Amino acid sequence: MDRMNAKLAAVVSMDDKYGGTQDLQEHAAALADETVRLQNTHTASSRIRSEMYGVAAAFTASAMWAAVDGRRLTEAEPFLNKAVTLAGLADDRAVLYRVWGHAAIMYRHLGRPADAVAAGEAARATSITRSDPLYASLAMARLATLHADSGDSRGALRAIGLAQASIDRADQTKHRPPWMGFYDQAELDSLAAFAYLRLGRWEDAEHRAHRCLAGLRPGLERNHALTYANLALAQLGQGDVEPAVAAARTVPHGLARHGRVAVLLNDFTARLTALAPRSSETAAWLEHRRAAA
Repeated sequence: MDRMNAKLAAVVSMDDKYGGTQDLQEHAAALADETVRLQNTHTASSRIRSEMYGVAAAFTASAMWAAVDGRRLTEAEPFLNKAVTLAGLADDRAVLYRVWGHAAIMYRHLGRPADAVAAGEAARATSITRSDPLYASLAMARLATLHADSGDSRGALRAIGLAQASIDRADQTKHRPPWMGFYDQAELDSLAAFAYLRLGRWEDAEHRAHRCLAGLRPGLERNHALTYANLALAQLGQGDVEPAVAAARTVPHGLARHGRVAVLLNDFTARLTALAPRSSETAAWLEHRRAAA
């Protein structure tokens, strides 16, 4: 158990740094299979067996998340049923919460908004949200982005408020699984920025992006890249071309080519060329983008 938990922590750390690469997806899936194989080739107490199923579910959820983050959505969906089954065998409410949270984001990218909201609500309904406000906060923050997708401004703003109220009550020092380590006030600000962008509230999105960057911990390189991309979109929405391009150029080339970050920067490129097709900043950005390809 100690060995597999250490490997799980390493997988989470790799995701924080590099995002959902194909290699990480395959590595996490292989570790899930290894954990299940250990179950069937060794004798253990019922408590250890439950913990092993929980770790296998967490590895499977990591594989699913890597596929979602990398926008390999057809590869992500098959992991969902396996992760739910393993979490059920473990009777692990924390892992089940994580699986439904990732499923909500997966369904959003698949263009299935009703399924996305249903999965988000399933995460919020998991019993762990009633005993730990940090989980409740993350569930509400993600629901805010889903409500914003559908143009439900009232629902999105209410969810952001509830997420803030919950995180204010949470004990940040409490022991939690390594995959919850990313969520803090900075990540809430990041998710709020996503929601405000989708509602076209550019100033609010910029404010939250700046707050996020001020509070983001070192090591969360992928999240830094996402937030700079969101900051660029928020500034561009206000017509501030020069600072927007400067923010976008802050994203490292490696992350700029990857998954969700690449999608945001492609959106930024399209909006920039529509807004200022002949500006020197646009020309410089397009050259920068070609160099990153």
